[in-house]
Amino acid sequence: MHYFEDMAVGDVKEFGELTVTREEILEFAEQYDPQPFHIDEDAAAESQFGGLIASGWHTASVCMRMLVDNHLSESASAGARGVRELKWIRPVRPGDTITCRLEVIEKKPGDGPVGTVVSELTGLVDGEPVIRWEAEGMFEKRDA
Repeated sequence: MHYFEDMAVGDVKEFGELTVTREEILEFAEQYDPQPFHIDEDAAAESQFGGLIASGWHTASVCMRMLVDNHLSESASAGARGVRELKWIRPVRPGDTITCRLEVIEKKPGDGPVGTVVSELTGLVDGEPVIRWEAEGMFEKRDA
């Protein structure tokens, strides 16, 4: 179990690997983000993207799942205060495999039983960023 004290500014962790399928893109978008370039292959082909792409929210959800499975489940996570910034850098397409990189960029001990760890998460496809966000995660202190 990793506590607030176990994380240091500059720590980097790389993890996860998830391939996004056409079916997953369509299913997610039909339910949560039914824009034509996410749900209609013909419309997507005529769009600025030139083909079907995953919703940015789908990409964020995939990265969040990998974050939980490979980092938060191994830590004394107490939720989050929010996301400072979220950027969709380039589209994710059917067959793309996403991996994640997490870097601790700031720590705030605060008062009480939890401290805040600000991390930058980058989702990558073929080593190139597709999504990036900074989040303020709360982590229990070891002796609290």
